[in-house]
Amino acid sequence: MSGAGPLVGVVLVSHSKAVAESVAALAAGLAGDGGRVPLAAAGGTPDGGLGTSSALIAAAAREVDRGAGVALLVDLGSAVLTVKAMLAEGDELPDGARLVDAPFVEGAVAAVVSASAGADLAAVVAAAGEAYGYRKQ
Repeated sequence: MSGAGPLVGVVLVSHSKAVAESVAALAAGLAGDGGRVPLAAAGGTPDGGLGTSSALIAAAAREVDRGAGVALLVDLGSAVLTVKAMLAEGDELPDGARLVDAPFVEGAVAAVVSASAGADLAAVVAAAGEAYGYRKQ
């Protein structure tokens, strides 16, 4: 890991704007230095309802893209399908955007902590995915 180059961006995609924003605030706060990580919430629909919006996701990904890649963490099924479709189309998301298979809250914290330490995209994705192994007993 090196902190010399641009940081990996992180986008949190939820069906709820409040959930995405709250998880982003939690992850940044727990990361300590997470405030320097390009982090955006893409929750809900443009009119404030529940759902997912490719336009909001694309805008958030462009906002956090610094050239080091963008890790997209999602909450539920249709958010996964929306991001997968966007990646397949290939023109809405920045080059280097990756869908991360991770639990939403724990994965977000791990991704932001890893990115804040200067990890590359592969390491950020791996750290988030390792959150599946976090035991609570």
